[in-house]
Amino acid sequence: MRFEIIGKNITITDLMRSKIEKKLSALEKYLLIDSDTKARVVARVYPSSQKIEVTIPTKVGILRSEVNHEDLYAAIDIAVDKLEDQLRRQKTRLNRRHRESLAEAFLEEAAEAEEKIVPVKTKTIQATKLDLDEAIMQMELSGHDFYIYTDEETDRISVVYLRNDGDYGVIEVE
Repeated sequence: MRFEIIGKNITITDLMRSKIEKKLSALEKYLLIDSDTKARVVARVYPSSQKIEVTIPTKVGILRSEVNHEDLYAAIDIAVDKLEDQLRRQKTRLNRRHRESLAEAFLEEAAEAEEKIVPVKTKTIQATKLDLDEAIMQMELSGHDFYIYTDEETDRISVVYLRNDGDYGVIEVE
């Protein structure tokens, strides 16, 4: 964000300038403010108070804050708080307005991602003839949660697997 700081009946010191720039730079986190945005700050001194006016044009509108206070630094803090509140409200309005279209875009992207699922690794195995106890032992030795084998009794391909409760299960293929 670029700054245009003007003093009316006051000379803007380096300390004032740095304080204003530091406080207003914190507003860039709201994404509605570009780095090219020009923030105009006018500081005025009156006999009984000091006034700070901040105007920032954003993508969605103009943010404006005007604060009278006895202390200029307190006025800056209050003005920045008001601007943050305005930015939050604008962002909430945008989110509500575009929530449906964002949800639809997200669902479309998720559907495209599902269509593009590709296996990471393909493995070919030889289902050796074993009995159930040997298959369980081979599964534990391999460190996997399942093991594919050909059952000696039924001569069918089967899968032994470790269940969540710690027991073993068997899936038999017909």
